[in-house]
Amino acid sequence: MKKVFLLLLLNLVVFGQNVWAQMPNAQVEMADKFRADGKIYVVITVASIIILGMAAYMATLDRKISKLEKEIGQQN
Repeated sequence: MKKVFLLLLLNLVVFGQNVWAQMPNAQVEMADKFRADGKIYVVITVASIIILGMAAYMATLDRKISKLEKEIGQQN
């Protein structure tokens, strides 16, 4: 679980810097259109579901790999 948390934190730090690197006065027409239509919430929800799904998948893979490593360690 710590690995997943650290991975998510690292992604936030790495990709979050790209957001701050943009010019503060830049206008993004697509985002403004989505915001005006109220569809920005749909975009954020879908992106969040995808990210959470990937995190859950990675957590289950981590558990399975850890279990296999323990089984291999007990056989030796």
